[in-house]
Amino acid sequence: MGSSGFSWKLKDHPKLAKGKTIAMIVLDGWGEAKPNQYNCIHVAETPTMDSLKNGAPDKWRLVKAHGKAVGLPTDDDMGNSEVGHNALGAGRIYAQGAKLVDSALDTGKIYDGEGFNYIKASFESGTLHLIGLLSDGGVHSRLNQLQLLLKGASERGAKRIRVHVLTDGRDVLDGTSVAYVETLEEDLAKLRENGVDAQIASGGGRMYVTMDRYENDWEVVKRGWDAQVLGEAPYKFKSAVEAVKKLREIPNTSDQYLPPFVIVDDSGKSVGPIVDGDAVVTFNFRADRMSMVAQALEYEKFDKFDRVRFPKIRYAGMLQYDGELKLPNHYLVSPPEMERTSGEYLVHNGVRTFACSETVKFGHVTFFWNGNRSGYFNADMEEYVEIPSDSGITFNVKPKMKALQIGEKARDAILSGKFDQVRVNLPNSDMVGHTGDIDATVVACKAADEAVKMILDAIEQVGGIYVVTADHGNAEDMVKRNKKGEPLLDKNGNIQILTSHTLEPVPIAIGGPGLAAGVKFRKDVPNGGLANVAATVMNLHGFVAPDDYETTLIEVVDV
Repeated sequence: MGSSGFSWKLKDHPKLAKGKTIAMIVLDGWGEAKPNQYNCIHVAETPTMDSLKNGAPDKWRLVKAHGKAVGLPTDDDMGNSEVGHNALGAGRIYAQGAKLVDSALDTGKIYDGEGFNYIKASFESGTLHLIGLLSDGGVHSRLNQLQLLLKGASERGAKRIRVHVLTDGRDVLDGTSVAYVETLEEDLAKLRENGVDAQIASGGGRMYVTMDRYENDWEVVKRGWDAQVLGEAPYKFKSAVEAVKKLREIPNTSDQYLPPFVIVDDSGKSVGPIVDGDAVVTFNFRADRMSMVAQALEYEKFDKFDRVRFPKIRYAGMLQYDGELKLPNHYLVSPPEMERTSGEYLVHNGVRTFACSETVKFGHVTFFWNGNRSGYFNADMEEYVEIPSDSGITFNVKPKMKALQIGEKARDAILSGKFDQVRVNLPNSDMVGHTGDIDATVVACKAADEAVKMILDAIEQVGGIYVVTADHGNAEDMVKRNKKGEPLLDKNGNIQILTSHTLEPVPIAIGGPGLAAGVKFRKDVPNGGLANVAATVMNLHGFVAPDDYETTLIEVVDV
């Protein structure tokens, strides 16, 4: 912050005392939705959380955990654990997803990063392959980002470029694929005039080729792999425009469901299979429909389908699609750099901090909470404890996960008197919710509730304060729904399970014997989101939040 008179010192809160032990509990994937049999949080026995809910509206309310509230481009974008913990810890809303990519391309910063330098090493002797959704829908990708990347890569030494297009018709009107392919062909023709060997190598519709999600159907990814990597597909064409026009004529085919095709040369050979020494970029910024193909491109050990061959490539995502799995390892655009996060402020103001989760969410309650920053701010003031997650099983096999162990560690930290803030993440409702196993998710929610009780009991003993919230929804709705909100059925009449996060709000509850009598949630922040939590917690520690933080959710009324 330089010498502009910046100080870490926070102002004292005029009405709230310092020195209370605060338990900060994040229930991962715990949203609020209508009670029904597919709402595992409702079905599960959760007496502790139910009792907190009875404190509404003064001590329990909902906050937004998706879309613009966490820095994503639109309110159709579901929240995720990374952006959720970023917002909870940073207290401000930082651009995420598409906005980040736009900025990195506009400034040219993308070309200075580790990810671009990594793929650039293949430009001299290999081909640069770009795989992604071709449209300007802006949900998963945007045409102008691809155009800028093509221009930037060719200016920086890419001599041979192949684009593998996925046609849209879902985020944009069906039938527009032809125009998008024509636009791309014009751009590639200009590159060829400048001596770059650039062309479209393969394609297919997004719902049929490559872009499956939540491990719904690996055949979709395999069809893409065969065309993009092996250069094999049921349909072969000399030009992509001809391919899209012709394939759209097949009955019951639309942009979304175009069958895979490859572009071939005069001798009938694919013009752009992915081979050893090549570089590959998946240029979608949204993660959910890229993480499966990312696994196929990245993982040496892989058993979802027969890849036939696994080329030695340099692969990077536009962004990192999964912070937990570090997938992919290389990416062109880094997460936002967040400064002056609440954790750093509190340590500077004498708040001793303990943070704990199991492996799958340990980084969220530390690294992401602290603004995408590793390690301690001050090792003398902080202790972070990671409990190893069960490995080698899907989480529905042991749905209680490590909730009780996390609860015990938090309880001991609270009772030790060594810490002013004890922060935990309970992953159960998210990680088990992702498996789609409804019965196991009910068990998971109950276990998380039991862990919350253990922590609240300890807070009771030391006269402290609790803040219980979540990072996004998941377990509160486990079924796919139509526009009317009714469960969708598959062709056999079975419900279609939803394994993803949701767009639902999440609860935040405050309480404990240390909470001053007049503290309650304000009525004038109806659109509060996760970023408002940091200022709230700072108040409960006895401080006023910095001016540029999102406003606090609480007020102190005279009683």
